[in-house]
Amino acid sequence: MMQQYRGNSYLFGGNASYVEELYEAYLDNPGSVPDNWRAYFDNLQHVPAVDGSEARDVAHAPVVESFAQRAKANAFAVKTTSADLAIARKQVHVQSLIAAYRFLGSRWADLDPLKRQERPKIPELEPAFYDLTESDMDLTFSATNTYFTKAEDMTLREIVQALRETYCGTIGAEFMHITDPAEKRWWQERLESIRSKPSFTAEQKKHILDRLTAAEGLERYLHTKYVGQKRFSLEGGESFIASMDELVQRAGAQGVQEIVIGMAHRGRLNVLVNTLGKMPKDLFAEFEHTAPEHLPAGDVKYHQGFSSDVSTAGGPVHLSLAFNPSHLEIVNPVVEGSVRARQDRRGDKEGLQVLPVLVHGDAAFAGQGVVMETLALAQTRGYYTGGTLHLVINNQIGFTTSDPRDTRSTLYCTDVVKMIEAPVLHVNGDDPEAVVLCTQLAMDYRQRFKKDVVVDIVCFRKLGHNEQDTPSLTQPLMYKKIAKHPGTRKLYGDKLVLQGVMAEGGPDEMAKSFRAAMDAGRHTADPVLTNFKSKYAVDWAPFLGKKWTDTADTALPLAEVKRLAERITTVPANFKLHPLVEKVLADRAAMGRGEINVDWGMGEHLAYASLVASGYAVRLSGEDCGRGTFVHRHAVLHDQNRERYDEGTYVPLANVADNQAPFTVIDSILSEEAVLGFEYGYASAEPNTLTIWEAQFGDFANGAQVVIDQFIASGEVKWGRVNGLVLMLPHGYEGQGPEHSSARLERFLQLCAEHNMQVCQPSTPAQIFHLLRRQMVRMFRKPLVIMTPKSLLRNKDATSPLAEFTKGEFRTVIGPQRAEVVGEKVKRVIVCSGKVVYDLLKRRDEKKAWDVAVVRVEQLYPFPHKAFAAELKRFPNATEVVWCQDEPQNQGAWFFVQHYIHENMADGQKLGYAGRPASASPAVGYSHLHQEQQKALVDQAFGKLKGFVLTK
Repeated sequence: MMQQYRGNSYLFGGNASYVEELYEAYLDNPGSVPDNWRAYFDNLQHVPAVDGSEARDVAHAPVVESFAQRAKANAFAVKTTSADLAIARKQVHVQSLIAAYRFLGSRWADLDPLKRQERPKIPELEPAFYDLTESDMDLTFSATNTYFTKAEDMTLREIVQALRETYCGTIGAEFMHITDPAEKRWWQERLESIRSKPSFTAEQKKHILDRLTAAEGLERYLHTKYVGQKRFSLEGGESFIASMDELVQRAGAQGVQEIVIGMAHRGRLNVLVNTLGKMPKDLFAEFEHTAPEHLPAGDVKYHQGFSSDVSTAGGPVHLSLAFNPSHLEIVNPVVEGSVRARQDRRGDKEGLQVLPVLVHGDAAFAGQGVVMETLALAQTRGYYTGGTLHLVINNQIGFTTSDPRDTRSTLYCTDVVKMIEAPVLHVNGDDPEAVVLCTQLAMDYRQRFKKDVVVDIVCFRKLGHNEQDTPSLTQPLMYKKIAKHPGTRKLYGDKLVLQGVMAEGGPDEMAKSFRAAMDAGRHTADPVLTNFKSKYAVDWAPFLGKKWTDTADTALPLAEVKRLAERITTVPANFKLHPLVEKVLADRAAMGRGEINVDWGMGEHLAYASLVASGYAVRLSGEDCGRGTFVHRHAVLHDQNRERYDEGTYVPLANVADNQAPFTVIDSILSEEAVLGFEYGYASAEPNTLTIWEAQFGDFANGAQVVIDQFIASGEVKWGRVNGLVLMLPHGYEGQGPEHSSARLERFLQLCAEHNMQVCQPSTPAQIFHLLRRQMVRMFRKPLVIMTPKSLLRNKDATSPLAEFTKGEFRTVIGPQRAEVVGEKVKRVIVCSGKVVYDLLKRRDEKKAWDVAVVRVEQLYPFPHKAFAAELKRFPNATEVVWCQDEPQNQGAWFFVQHYIHENMADGQKLGYAGRPASASPAVGYSHLHQEQQKALVDQAFGKLKGFVLTK
């Protein structure tokens, strides 16, 4: 109706020209228009103008005509001379030259200490490219968009000199790819105002030399004392230690209280001694094999982590060097996760108190995919750490690859960081003062803008990849130049002597003093605090020395279950749920009242709710895990009437109690390796949070195999690192093809030894409830790998009565529950794990095969020998034991559990296998073939023993 009204109104848009003509006539002669229009226009004259005046309006047409006539007569043209135009054109060209240096100056910078190649020709950096000649060099141009001087004008000669000093010296800055103008201006001001030249006092310069001396001195000491032993020397890149020293001190002065460092082998021993303050004598003991060996496996010295507390101008700073395997760059997400956990513990949401520092090699930084995955996490809500400071030890050679035609497909090894618009400072490692300046700028930028930043220290590798390598075999030209290089310490020491900062022989005396400290095994990083302990430090002692058999009370009082159920099924008023979600919550409310059995999603929710209500935080992340890949979880509710993308969500588990612990659920980026590494790092720093990574499908964990092998499975026996991370891996054969069926259970079981982790396959909601609660309530922190279901999420048989949540515990083994199955009458015991149990129970009930007992093993490792043996003893007359599984024979649990089953069988019993035949693929892709195989394996479980039969 309103549309119809607007269309008939005399002020309708289609009548505008008619009304305008009437108004023009009125302004010329009010009596020339009808009375009703005259009255209307008279009223308009009493409306104040936009400038607040009450002057009467004038006719528009004469004014418009006047401007039109003046335009025809070119009355608006600005009278300029040809000389003015030439100057203006040159000014534009000067601005183009300035922009070119800001964009391209780094390509002409003096960055390579070895000077292996001539500087490239870059026409855009030459004034002639812009038609500026020698005769223009002393002309004055506006410099108001630069920060070289406070004056508004500079000669072209001065501008070019300033540009070359700033952007083409020993620092090459890349920041013009950043889209935020404020950030670009920040870099322009910081660099141009000092022309990229540091200004240090004599004492500061001596301190830089002291750090270079320490770096070189340690390497040469180890080289002569432990000939031929691997240490991955830092020689050629000693400026890195001066950078680390400045980073720690400046960070501390700016309020940082913790720094977590991740790095590979190159220079690691140097960082341990000269940055973190590890006692040299302790390092020497590792070379001499006299250090204590208290771990089952241990690791080589250049993989070891360390922590210490050092004094800075801003107070004590805790330094942690993360343990790291040989897989380069894989420590990156682990460090980020550890930092996020520490920030969460402090309530440090901006990341101002805890700083991640990642040290890279040039080849690995450009070549390893986990670098990109970790960078992609940088500004996301669930993985944000306030910006990472990256340092690249760029020795211009990977292992044996230094030919630029082979090293990478990008100009710089750091180009990958442009995907997140991180600025990069390339710096010549032979200019330690410039290296320290870049470190200062990078630290200031990170604290100001809370984003990643990179310092690329271009240096060289004096020795081979390791000390047993002969690099001249493949790099004869490079190593001829290296052989002639006197060393960064020598070059800088000579420079300080020439400047009068040090007396002749002073640098050599400094080297002798360091050698004496090495001989005495004394600290070389000063001052290291020995008795300081932060209030935020975590005490891991209560979790050490515990056994997996330790019990824990995981049941809840009925009243508490009902209270939690009511809280997690209540939504705010006027919050419009999707009809499907509304049905889910209504069903869950009924489950909480005991009216219907509890399904998997509700069982999981009750576990989380009970934990956060008891003070245990929960962190759940993975692809689609808020909703759940199979639409079963609904941990995050979405208002269907919301009008903004960043509003209208509600998380019931975050509203369980007034003083509850945090519940965090994160839909991760499409990454497995970096996200799983991040969560491992988080759990390694926070034992009181249930940290869970959920794969979209279980086999997607393949993409994170390095994290599983090098950290989750072996971290404790190598490094003594206790970790309670949970992996939820959807697993089950339901005809979804090779990539959506198997979580590769066999791979996890193959990694199991020395009680290093737990592998479970719960089959009921009550079981997942007790299992998740056990992971926190029990003072036992080992990784927990859960094969979670898919079809069972909605299987009516796979539900649990409310009573199973108010009593009992996680059952590692579940025996027959039908009264018809009488122990003495059982002839065959079918042992299984996972979804297949429901297929077997259905067939047994259909056949009324009450002489067959189906026993499910819910915890595959550590294998529950006592519980399993007790279950088998219930069937004294059973002559056959059959292991049945969905997976092919060469996969799944069969090869792992057969000797455990055999160990617990009675003499004379026979052990057989029922399952899919061995297969190169995890599963078939043809639906009809899947159905045939599934029917066949169930038939085989109840049929005559065939194939492999083992008699005890």
